[in-house]
Amino acid sequence: MRRPPLFMIASLAFAGLLAGCKPEAPKPSAPSQSALDIMEKVAVGANRCWFKSGDPAFKAYSLAPELTSFSGRPRILLVRKNSADIRPLLVVQAEGKPARLDAFGPMMNEAVAPRIRKDVVRWANGAKDC
Repeated sequence: MRRPPLFMIASLAFAGLLAGCKPEAPKPSAPSQSALDIMEKVAVGANRCWFKSGDPAFKAYSLAPELTSFSGRPRILLVRKNSADIRPLLVVQAEGKPARLDAFGPMMNEAVAPRIRKDVVRWANGAKDC
């Protein structure tokens, strides 16, 4: 089963995506950035804003970054904290140049999904705020 792309790295004009509409093919904001460059930004933002801040929405999870990827798809995983079940509940990964970013997993069907999308897009575009 093919996963639909969550979004492409683009300008901050993602109103259609955030409103739940299918985004038009936006122009990349940083076409020279690799998938690894983008995922490093996302991993730092997720770690700082979701985990180190003690955000209650992510308290039950832990971050598992897998930025060194031989598949060309650096990614971060969210897994249930202190659980023997290591299946990821969220995968955020990038591939290609310009980088195409995808997010998938059970958390993308929960109430926190719009926030995940918004945060990931913002961090991928270079913002450092939470």
